[in-house]
Amino acid sequence: MEHPYLRIVAELRRRIAAGELKPGARVPSTRQLTQEWGVAMATATKALTTLRQEGLVRAVQGVGTVVAERGEAPRQASETELNRESIVRAAIEIADAEGLAALSMRRVATELGTATMSLYRHVPGKDDLMLLMTDAVFLEEPLPAEPPPGAREQLETLCRLQWRMFRRHPWLARSLSLTRPQPLPNGLAHTEWSLRALGDLDPKEKLYAYLSLLNFVRGIAVNLEGEAEAERDTGLTPDEWMQTQEPELLPLLDGGDHPHFTELVRHDIAFELDEVFEFGLQRLLDGMADLLVPPKR
Repeated sequence: MEHPYLRIVAELRRRIAAGELKPGARVPSTRQLTQEWGVAMATATKALTTLRQEGLVRAVQGVGTVVAERGEAPRQASETELNRESIVRAAIEIADAEGLAALSMRRVATELGTATMSLYRHVPGKDDLMLLMTDAVFLEEPLPAEPPPGAREQLETLCRLQWRMFRRHPWLARSLSLTRPQPLPNGLAHTEWSLRALGDLDPKEKLYAYLSLLNFVRGIAVNLEGEAEAERDTGLTPDEWMQTQEPELLPLLDGGDHPHFTELVRHDIAFELDEVFEFGLQRLLDGMADLLVPPKR
């Protein structure tokens, strides 16, 4: 009996050959394949991995898996090119394009065109790889060499910089733990910046203020990966998705039991996570105003 992943591969290969899926077009995500074919995530992942090995598809950051250009060769890493940095970079590209669910040591090896066991000479396992990925992205947004003058301004600078990191890497929020701190050498500079800005607070106050700010940014950012995944799976932007929900939502408002919510709906307010982040950041810092004394240099 033919394995289910081979049937998926054959069908997607047929769609590509027939021009139903043209170069650059998105192919179904692993989640879509599980729903369409009734298979496990591992089976869907294996199907897309096979197509990548054949050079028919490739991952694109922020988009997902797309049909490769004709004649486009899959990436091949020589043993001299294969190192911890190249492995981490490939893993970040996969997570950026398709989320953490698509990340595995086998998948990274496929992207690099090498054997899975070759990766273990440089990275002990997936958990270690996740830690390296998380620490690596902290280098993409360097902290200013000279901090701005005020404590509030320093904290705003840090939080906005972190928000840009989370925006660029939607998987990052899930990879960070608030309750079980991880050894992140590059991330430690962010911690030091925040603690310095908080000045001479009581140590417990300083810790809680630092964690409150970090978790505020992270808490908003947790929505980014789910939204990116939903958009890949449905092809709908948030506004387009909301329009599809109106037939279900509007009848709930007819009885007049929720006047305040109804008023918000009637105002048709544009929902933007960037604005939610900025609004919440300012209110949080307002609440900490009495703690923000001139920081040490």
